[in-house]
Parts: sequence; structure tokens; C-alpha cells
Amino acid sequence: MTHTVAVSGASGYAGGEALRLLAGHPSVTVGAITAHSNAGERLGALQPHLHALADRVLAETTAEVLAGHDVVILALPHGASGALAAEIAERSPDTLVIDAGADHRLESAADWEAFYGTAHAGTWPYGLPELPGQRERLAGTRRIAVPGCYPTTSILALAPGFAAGLLEPQDVVIVAASGTSGAGKALKPHLLGAEVMGGMSPYGVGGGHRHTPEIEQGLAQAAGEPVRVS
Repeated sequence: MTHTVAVSGASGYAGGEALRLLAGHPSVTVGAITAHSNAGERLGALQPHLHALADRVLAETTAEVLAGHDVVILALPHGASGALAAEIAERSPDTLVIDAGADHRLESAADWEAFYGTAHAGTWPYGLPELPGQRERLAGTRRIAVPGCYPTTSILALAPGFAAGLLEPQDVVIVAASGTSGAGKALKPHLLGAEVMGGMSPYGVGGGHRHTPEIEQGLAQAAGEPVRVS
């Protein structure tokens, strides 16, 4: 069986990586490929490594374009998926929508509003099947929230220790380092290679990082009790 998959946010890093994986899958037909500011451009001009899809032209990101596919992947900035996903659900309720952004990860609306500053779009099943009971929650769902980068690494590394009762849930300190692709493709002078080479820049320290509540949520599921992360 072949599934048709649409990708929104195709001009960015996450959307481009999704297309790279999909293009090589024998059971996938790549459907609509959309973007916002780059709509109307050839994909090859923005993602030159995607040779098989290079001549595809990016469509505008709308529910009308995305509805009707078997699967839709939303690779959009935080705050951009909620309203679009709701409209896709109205038009195409059987479509599996996978949100690679942050909009549907958090269970707490208060945490979302505190860390992201917009209205909470709701909670979808969290796409980390290694957590207790999560594989069952994901089976058959039409909505999946893709975990964030730091949450995935932190939760998978620490969950076994919590499950075994080896870690103190109120005293978790995570020191993590990443590259700069997570900041997106938009030009930011302080993230240029010449600026970051050979050094590190701290940000989001002391529990202020946006991924903190997501990590606490996942680790609490593993521990069976609240977890505090800094």
C-alpha cells in the first residue's frame, strides 16, 4: 500500500529532512509540498540536495492544499500549527497529522502560555513510544506531536533511571549542547559559522528554556511522580 504524504514548511530544515526521508521510502508518494514566504519557488532552489523533487514548486500552506492526503507533516515554527491543524481536521478528519513543531506537545496550557506566550492549541499524543503506556496511546491515533530535540535526548537518557528509582525527581540538572540548525534557516549574525566556531553560547539556563516543561512532563511519566528540571 502506498500512502500520500504532504509536507508543510518544506523550505526549512525539518521540512527538508522529512522530504529526504520520504523521497526514499518505497511506500510513500510525496503529495503537496508547501511553504509560506517561499511559495511559488522551486524546491531545488531551496533544498538542492533533494534531487528527485527538485522541480516541484512550493504551494502556499493552506488547509485546502493539505487536506485529502493520507498523512500531513507540519514542520512549522511554534504557534503556526494549531489553527492550521484544526482546519485540516475539519476538512479531512481521517488524515494523520504529524506536528513537528511544539504546538501540541504540552499538556499544561499554563506552561505553554508561560514559555511560548500564545494561546494553547491543545494536546496530542506524544510521539515517544518508549515512555510508559505511550505506544498504546499512539496506536490508531490521527494526531501525533513530535517531541523536541532536547526533550528527546534528555527523556530517553534519564527515563530508565527514574523507572528504576535511581534518580531524585526534584534535583535534575541537565547540561545540553546543540548546533545551530535548531534556530532555523533565517539569517542570524550571531549564529554564523564565523561567530560560533570554537566557542559556546549559553541560553535558557536555570529552568528558563522552552523545553523545560516538556522534559519535566516526559520524565514525570517515566517516574510516576512530578519531576523538577533545571
